[in-house]
Amino acid sequence: MPKKAFLFPGQGSQYVGMANDLFENSVEAKEMIKTADEALGINLSYIMFNGPEDQLRQTEFTQPAIFLHSVVLASIIRTVHVDAAAGHSLGEYSALVSANAIQFYDAIKLVRARGKAMQQAGIDNPGTMAAVIGLTTEKVSQCCIEASSFGIVQCANFNSPGQIVISGSVDGVKKAMEICKSNGAKLVKELVVSGAFHSPLMESAKKSLSDELNQTYIYDARFPVYANVTASPVTDKNEIKKLLYDQPTSPVRWEETIVNMIKDGIEEFYEVGPGKVLQGLVKRINPDVKCFSIDTFSDVEKYL
Repeated sequence: MPKKAFLFPGQGSQYVGMANDLFENSVEAKEMIKTADEALGINLSYIMFNGPEDQLRQTEFTQPAIFLHSVVLASIIRTVHVDAAAGHSLGEYSALVSANAIQFYDAIKLVRARGKAMQQAGIDNPGTMAAVIGLTTEKVSQCCIEASSFGIVQCANFNSPGQIVISGSVDGVKKAMEICKSNGAKLVKELVVSGAFHSPLMESAKKSLSDELNQTYIYDARFPVYANVTASPVTDKNEIKKLLYDQPTSPVRWEETIVNMIKDGIEEFYEVGPGKVLQGLVKRINPDVKCFSIDTFSDVEKYL
């Protein structure tokens, strides 16, 4: 049997209508989605199914929406045996639920609190993010160091070879974008985000998150979950909590994560959740491994 892993997407993969067909076709999905609405005291499912897109794009709704879509899918296809999991930023919470490290009911509240805290941090400490295509990790890091006299800026997501996202204050990021361009980047594009995620400007979000994490029961993971902060597998509950706390201000080491999972014997990846962003990244990191995407109910039916 080939070793398999679930991958869970992060912010940016949401779309209006997400999970609607799961709600219509699966009793289990319907129950989980209703439970989430009750746990949060908001009609999250209405925003997911109907939009408006502007509201769905607000971090406090985006994060629980993507998380909910992902964990509902993982629950429906739980008969698929996996050996490990990983999630991109927010997706790490979905991965931990799939590994039974956090209970669904607790996790949806935790994710909503994380979304609100990160949105508030974006209001208190305004910043931005930009994608840089076509430069090495070392080069982009160097450009950020050069730009840092203009403001805070650092690498936030190491997504795949030649695809890196930078994050920080508006002035810092704008200057780093200029320097990256003059150093030969193929493309430098500012992203539409509500804050400088995975940068020091998220420090205030960690305080609120810390309080929530301390009130959430975390268990040892049933199988290894590769953490964003270290790109290494973790199962210990105390280590999981510390890594979740560090995550908002630390870079997402996605390329290393996938490389390490493949090195540890994973041959098949299943992207579980809205969109196909991670599938694209995996193919760029290693075109030889198999990667499938599970987003809609028709995708689910192949594995039931």
